[in-house]
Amino acid sequence: MTSERQAAAPALSVEGVSVEWGGFRALNNVSFSTKVGTLVGVVGPNGAGKTTLFNVISGVMPNYTGRVLLHGADADRSKGALAYVPQRERVNWRFPLSVSEVVMLGRSQRIGLFRRPGKRDQEAVETSLRRVGLWDQRSALVAELSGGQRQRVFVARALAQEAEIILLDEAFSGVDVGSQKGLVSVLQELRDDGKVVLIATHDLTNLAQRFDEVLCLNHHVCAFGPPETAFTEEVLEELYGSHGVEFVGRGAANGGG
Repeated sequence: MTSERQAAAPALSVEGVSVEWGGFRALNNVSFSTKVGTLVGVVGPNGAGKTTLFNVISGVMPNYTGRVLLHGADADRSKGALAYVPQRERVNWRFPLSVSEVVMLGRSQRIGLFRRPGKRDQEAVETSLRRVGLWDQRSALVAELSGGQRQRVFVARALAQEAEIILLDEAFSGVDVGSQKGLVSVLQELRDDGKVVLIATHDLTNLAQRFDEVLCLNHHVCAFGPPETAFTEEVLEELYGSHGVEFVGRGAANGGG
């Protein structure tokens, strides 16, 4: 990615996005932008609109108002520049695919569904799995893996896809703290390579200080910026209520895990 392209426009811009159904406004005029090489936490309580926002950005939800821009242009999700890792509950883990087969699905975003994978595709799968530490498990069924390993498989799929922007929805749900830290380390390496990584979560106790920026979301943008400036007492109360201020503040004060 050239320096000119980086300087010309943010890697990802969301402009005035609203989503409404049945008289309920799930997102209300959400706007933010972020540059290349950024790890962004999208934080807020359950039901705050985090998944809805990811569905809009990824193109899963076409019915919204506002704009989503990639590098200053209307987002074209067909070219594989954006990868979406959904919540674990939305994935059919019983489907009998091996680790390498799941990662190869990421290549289909680049080569098309009907072209046979070639040597470059195989090399991309191997490189991606080695990067997340799962090459030795390449033949295992995804259903047999732990929660943390499954999340790393999907990160590897995004890598094989050569995605510039990676969305992870509740990637740490049901994953032990040790696995969380290992996954965050991988994501930080991707950030350092110039990727934009957005992670939706409602649990800040172990993760708050690991983000470069946080988007505090409760149907609208409560705050956006570095954790040390975004997590004010007023914002935390708006997100989690008065009982959440002390709880979340204590977790951040302990160094974010």
